[in-house]
Amino acid sequence: MAATRKTPVKNSKKQSKKSDVSAGSNTVIDFSSEDELAAYKRMLLIRRFEEKAGQLYGMGFIGGFCHLYIGQEAVVVGMEMAASDDDQVITSYRDHGHMLACDMDPKGVMAELTGRATGYSKGKGGSMHMFSREKNFYGGHGIVGAQVSLGTGLAFANKYRDDNTVSMTYFGEGALNQGQVYESFNMASLWKLPVVYVLENNQYAMGTAVTRAAAKSEELYNRGSVYGIPGEQVDGMDVRLVREAGNRAITHCREGNGPYILEMKTYRYRGHSMSDPAKYRSREEVQEMREQRDPIEQIRKRIQDAGIADEAALKNIDKDIRATVNEAAEFAQTGPEPDPAELWTDILV
Repeated sequence: MAATRKTPVKNSKKQSKKSDVSAGSNTVIDFSSEDELAAYKRMLLIRRFEEKAGQLYGMGFIGGFCHLYIGQEAVVVGMEMAASDDDQVITSYRDHGHMLACDMDPKGVMAELTGRATGYSKGKGGSMHMFSREKNFYGGHGIVGAQVSLGTGLAFANKYRDDNTVSMTYFGEGALNQGQVYESFNMASLWKLPVVYVLENNQYAMGTAVTRAAAKSEELYNRGSVYGIPGEQVDGMDVRLVREAGNRAITHCREGNGPYILEMKTYRYRGHSMSDPAKYRSREEVQEMREQRDPIEQIRKRIQDAGIADEAALKNIDKDIRATVNEAAEFAQTGPEPDPAELWTDILV
């Protein structure tokens, strides 16, 4: 089962409000029963896919680096629900969730992780470097902060072509202190480029807490204010609030008002990468987030409380998604490896 496709953008002009990851104080706008189920399925697909990827890495089927998105699913799913099919996505190395949210085939994504010729980059990109022009996904990128400049370039092309599309450029709080980020902010504001900068603040850049690495870490959304870029802080653990903020930001850009910054307060449950034991934080901290703020459990509870689906129906959804992921894993383990001649292809466009 593939992830659901993006829904059309909603032109909400509701004023921005700040929220904290533990508060969820934004006023929630329309989120229908269909929205709840669609978001739940897509978020659960990402969670189960990443769990399986972690297993395959441990078994030696995936080599190199592998950064899992577990815990952050509401961010990319909510943003994709606010976007249109023509809008672009570009992100960093924690990218599998973004690919699935863009409706890329789980088989092709998993096959790229295992280095197979049937992967999205023909087995040559691995976890951090796969692309899909068809789905307007312009890659995960391994160089910290590099995708911010590239995403700004996509927005420049959009404005040049006057095609009414928006570049959604994702990066983490660790990348925020890179100089090229601020060069991009300056150009985007100067030229009023249609780019939404989605700052996924998961609290830790590799092993360093954001409070130790970023001045005024409590309001990173404000880093673009000197360039005249509006921003807001969003509870990135609640998919409804993410979509609401995404609607505002994308509408702002699509109407020709220039860039917008969304700081998504979120949290990753696993280490920075598969090789990170995450000893820089306590088990109690992680467990508290899992028990009180988990984005999938929140939506699961709302679905049950509202009578949208009962426990049996939710178990069947999970069963179907696990089957999809297992099928992708089998495909990724049995596909052919790239021909050595592939070393000489795709070097120039």
